[in-house]
Amino acid sequence: MHVGLFLKATGHHFAAWHHPGVQLDAATNVEHFVECAQLAEQAGFDFIFFADSLAVREGSMEDICRFSQFTAYLEPLTLLSAIAMKTQRIGLVSTATTSYNEPFHVARKFASLDHISHGRAGWNVVTSGNKAEALNFGRKAHFEHAVRYQRAAEFVEVVKALWDSWEAGALTFDRQSGNFFDPSKVHVVNHVGEFFNVRGPLNVARPPQGRPVIFQAGTSEAGRQLAAATGEGIFSSELTAASSAEYYKDLKDRAARLGRQPGETLVLPGLTPVVGRTAAEAHEKNAYLQSLIAPDVGRDFLAELLGMDLSDVSVDDRLPDRPKKAGSQGVIAAVTKLAESENLSIKQLYRRLGGSYGKLELVGSASQIADQMESWFHGHSCDGFILQPPVLPVDLHDIVNLLIPELQNRGLIRIGYEGSTLRDHLGLGQP
Repeated sequence: MHVGLFLKATGHHFAAWHHPGVQLDAATNVEHFVECAQLAEQAGFDFIFFADSLAVREGSMEDICRFSQFTAYLEPLTLLSAIAMKTQRIGLVSTATTSYNEPFHVARKFASLDHISHGRAGWNVVTSGNKAEALNFGRKAHFEHAVRYQRAAEFVEVVKALWDSWEAGALTFDRQSGNFFDPSKVHVVNHVGEFFNVRGPLNVARPPQGRPVIFQAGTSEAGRQLAAATGEGIFSSELTAASSAEYYKDLKDRAARLGRQPGETLVLPGLTPVVGRTAAEAHEKNAYLQSLIAPDVGRDFLAELLGMDLSDVSVDDRLPDRPKKAGSQGVIAAVTKLAESENLSIKQLYRRLGGSYGKLELVGSASQIADQMESWFHGHSCDGFILQPPVLPVDLHDIVNLLIPELQNRGLIRIGYEGSTLRDHLGLGQP
């Protein structure tokens, strides 16, 4: 199976910054992230992954200041360029939105990262779930859901064309002829579409991987279709093996209908493992983290996750039946289904999801968590996982020292690297 690592400042648990083992200034501390990346590389992770947003979350500053994840953090492509100079093999994946960028910007930046890292770059395609981003880019409102995905599909098409505008070997450095590059191997794009008009060519030579690996997190109908058409690594958010198996089959079937092979689309659910030397130790760790959640912050976290107003609802009540605003439709659907199926109160729900931000969470010994991961993998529910440590760097050390060796001992993941590029690690061909 493939295993990536999702790094988020002090960790994925939204109360992690209260934990005494965190690096409090982690969000703007490059050394912190370099150390995490180096530890992940020593363990043989396929890649590290960064999310991104182009706005501080909505709300009053008095409310926002109680959250660490939604405020001040480094721009991830800049950060990954620094990490690239301190690592050799691990893949480097970053989010970049198609809603508030231009294709030329994204194509150039990820081509540059691919060159800087010698072929380890990956682009996570998103359409932006944070509607506040619109207000930072001259728009009064976020794009409608359907428009976001129509724009994204064309955006990816243009980015690929720009990467392809330079053929392999175009740079000849031929002093004798006087030609720095072979003009027959560099092409204008001349894209004219509904959303973008781009001439090209790109002013960066062809990336070492041909194209950086494209990640996507499609869960809505439009999102699934975009993922099936363009995604190579699919960051999914299913909470049960059964629902993930349905998603897995649906996505592979959609990709096949578009002429793609099963191995060209890798389904990688997000997973927060709370791992201990024993099950009791893991549950004790988890209980301590839950004790750090202030009720009003937990309620606000859930409101942010679901895109709905919960300010007038007690944490002991069930989720009200209210309209949900812009956000990840897949996460909203999975969380709503979980709350209804288990009849969870708001407090029970935010405690269940507080360490995973709406993704799967497993608490137990390394053997117990590996059992579940193996079951998902062999049951065709996934091709691997993107691990989300609840507290950094504390839980990353436990994952590397306890869980990764257990997976290696079972032959589920490799020991060390067999190739040098992200495409090598993921078994993806080079375009």
